[in-house]
Amino acid sequence: MSEAFTYLPALIDGAIITIVICALSGAIGTVIGLVFGVGRSAPLWPVRFVFAIYPNFIRGIPILVLLFFLYFALPIMFPLLAFDRSIVAVAGLSIYAGAYLAEIFRGSIEAIPKGQSEASAALGMGYVRKMWHVVLPQAMKIAVPPAIGFLISLVKASSLVSVIGYVDLTYASKIASTRTQDPLTMFVIAAILYFVISYPISLLGRWYERKLT
Repeated sequence: MSEAFTYLPALIDGAIITIVICALSGAIGTVIGLVFGVGRSAPLWPVRFVFAIYPNFIRGIPILVLLFFLYFALPIMFPLLAFDRSIVAVAGLSIYAGAYLAEIFRGSIEAIPKGQSEASAALGMGYVRKMWHVVLPQAMKIAVPPAIGFLISLVKASSLVSVIGYVDLTYASKIASTRTQDPLTMFVIAAILYFVISYPISLLGRWYERKLT
């Protein structure tokens, strides 16, 4: 048991790496999701169709397959696109997050009463001004709670970056369990650290919901 706890600093380092890649991919995924969410809510159906291709496709494949493709298959097809594990990890999680957040934003935009759009049009606002000044500010209030819930799922999904050899919390736990021959202790500690990362996010979501109420 004492030997197992000598690897605690390594697991904490892995937890910090997990927080960093989740923060980066969450931020990038939010931007991607917002762009595609707005595109999926466009008044013209050809625009909606084009912007629906990416989120529908990505949500239909496992993130594990996406990471394997980006790290192993893509460099074979295009050698110039061979990137470091950290870049692949953030890129894969960002693409994954963007697809799901696009649906969250789309649903939030479409939840705004049509009377808001009609009133904006009556005031002479164009589509861009209407979205920026009227629809999106209200849609964000609706989108934040499910988006925070998704971020918790993103933290858990980030453990899959260990399959490409990226030393996150899961991979650090695997290395420590191999060296100590005590997988139970190592992965219990890893589970506690994942909880420590995820629980403040859920508290933030509850606080925001109470604030809205």
